[in-house]
Amino acid sequence: MSLLKTKFVEKAVPAAADFKKLLKEYGNVEIGKVTIESALEGMKGIPALLCLTSKLDSNEGIRFRGYSIPELQEKLPKLSPNDEPLPEGLFYLMLLGEIPTMSDVEEISKEWKKRAIIPKHVYAVIDAMPKESAPMADFSAAILALATESEFLKAYNAGVGKKDYWDSTYEDAMNLLAQLPVIAAYIYRKHFFNGEVIAADPSLDWSANLAHMMGFDSPEIYKLFRLYLTIHADHEGGNVSAHATHLVASALSNPYYSYAAGMLGLAGPLHGYANQEVIAWVQDMIKEIGTETPSKQQIHDFCEKTIAAGRVIPGYGHAVLRKTDPRFEAQREFAGKYCEGDSFIQIINDLYEVVPPILGSLGKVKNPWPNVDAYSGSLLMHYGIKEAPFYTVMFGVSRALGVLASILWDRALGMQIERPSSFTMEWFKEKAGI
Repeated sequence: MSLLKTKFVEKAVPAAADFKKLLKEYGNVEIGKVTIESALEGMKGIPALLCLTSKLDSNEGIRFRGYSIPELQEKLPKLSPNDEPLPEGLFYLMLLGEIPTMSDVEEISKEWKKRAIIPKHVYAVIDAMPKESAPMADFSAAILALATESEFLKAYNAGVGKKDYWDSTYEDAMNLLAQLPVIAAYIYRKHFFNGEVIAADPSLDWSANLAHMMGFDSPEIYKLFRLYLTIHADHEGGNVSAHATHLVASALSNPYYSYAAGMLGLAGPLHGYANQEVIAWVQDMIKEIGTETPSKQQIHDFCEKTIAAGRVIPGYGHAVLRKTDPRFEAQREFAGKYCEGDSFIQIINDLYEVVPPILGSLGKVKNPWPNVDAYSGSLLMHYGIKEAPFYTVMFGVSRALGVLASILWDRALGMQIERPSSFTMEWFKEKAGI
């Protein structure tokens, strides 16, 4: 048994005992109030999920096992002092609740390299998808095709006991995390480089290898990929991709099926697809104004025109946050170091000054500040990754770190199938006194 797996067992066994005690002895304790508004507006804010990996605070932003993004950039292992944290270290933190050593991170990196084997039929499935299909459709299909290798499915069919579900789930999670950069890069090269595949480089870490297999090799872009795959990794349990993954896994679907469900949710315009919409909207602005270097006044006028047309300004606003997204800040800081003179990124920076006052003046927007999507696409474009339809696939590779760690905890704790109650319109009217 690997050191990581051994440490997980040491954490999970006492946590499972705590979980059972909470249910048995404190199950009747009330933890929140449900209103008609919260039930009918997407269940926002209802305390109904357990998520150990991260928590989103409306005033402080995302915290991974209690650590903010600036703290992660300081504490997680890096290849050099001026580099970005390695996502392998974030996975370790989310799984075990401890800051890893460089030795811990190197062990995970070696483990994933050994497991990054893709069956031939998975490539055949990707190749069979039409060239005009969305990269996220290829990605989801490939994940489902990988399910033939599911250790959990084999163990379940062999009659493994409930208390051991976590074991084969661990193997699936580690295998899938190893495989995702390979299939993501293969899809990228299929859609945009005529299927000219680039083999993995065994000397590179998980993030850098994704960049390399996509066809981008430089120290700066390796740093960007480490940053990107770290800050997109998790966003507590209630977002669509995390919740969909948890929901499907609660039915004891194998991790491949569960994660694929999450990716289909991530592909929605209100979730992971938003970074593409930011790029398209800014490109429309440039085209309409007629210059790649618009003034702040021209940007202001275009924003007001967008709002007057009944559209939203993509990349701004968040269901929970009430401040600038720390993930936005991390990317803006990266751009300040490495992307000076980029006119597209300058527009993104100008929007940060122009948009919040406009949205604030409307009196209806609770959070006029930018989220992670406002910046991420512009950084990828700066380094030549201009194929916006692929951005959500990269987001999905990163999100796997959090949702797969969460599935492992769901199985270790023995969580039940998720089954909330639903009611008719008449029931809600009666409760409202209508």
